[in-house]
Amino acid sequence: MPERDGYIAGVPCWVDTAQPDPAAAAVFYGGLFGWEFEEAMPAGSPGSYLMARLRGGEVAAISSLPEGAPARAMWNTYIWVDSADEAAAKARAAGGTVLSEPFDVMDAGRMAMLADTEGAAFCVWQARRHKGARIVNEAGSLNFNVLSCRDLEAAKRFYGAVFGWAALDLGTGEYWTLTAYGDYLETLTPGVRERAAAFGAPGFADVLAAVAVLADDDPADPVQWGVTFSADDVDATAAKAVELGGTVVSPPVDAPYSRLTVIRDPQGAMFSTTQFVLENKDIGREAAS
Repeated sequence: MPERDGYIAGVPCWVDTAQPDPAAAAVFYGGLFGWEFEEAMPAGSPGSYLMARLRGGEVAAISSLPEGAPARAMWNTYIWVDSADEAAAKARAAGGTVLSEPFDVMDAGRMAMLADTEGAAFCVWQARRHKGARIVNEAGSLNFNVLSCRDLEAAKRFYGAVFGWAALDLGTGEYWTLTAYGDYLETLTPGVRERAAAFGAPGFADVLAAVAVLADDDPADPVQWGVTFSADDVDATAAKAVELGGTVVSPPVDAPYSRLTVIRDPQGAMFSTTQFVLENKDIGREAAS
């Protein structure tokens, strides 16, 4: 796909990870994904924000922990909005929580940190200079954002009210959709809807994120937003992560249209990697039947 130059409202557009030791995290992710880094914070700033790039295009970032925050590494999902202030107001009205009131990030944009009705945290991004991830869906770049929730109906009400999302069951899992996103993708790569139908996934062109419904009897499994990166070879990526000091939480496994693994980086942040495998398209349907 062509490089992105912005997104439309309601679409996940950026990810970053807050780390106790950003420099050490850069060694890990640089070795794993081939990212190159540049410090985005002005000289003398108390914190760090390392912009990660592939082929010169921004794909993600590594930041130091905010002052006073727990020493816990994690990945954050950002959703593009026209107004961070309006998005925060909508989230509050829909029963969510405003964890951080809207604020300006220098000349890059304006953001807020919110949580849905079950407590899954995410950020909204009102872009100015920074237009989100330039490269996606290539090896080493963002492929998907996934909401893990327990109450799917509550999630549908919340995200429908805040972003206008609808839920789609493709027989292999639940997904968040926005018709306007499919229209937008058609302008970038004409024929995307036709190709999705040919792959046996009509409606997938409108998909912008996924949903994983957690079991009620497993409170240790957190409600959260997670990130998934593309890989050419998931098994090789898992082995490389271990070599670099990470942990394979869930070994590579075949899944609908993909093969994926879950990894924990050396400082504790969890993420997934996936490779596209068309031959696996019916795995979820076979299990359901």
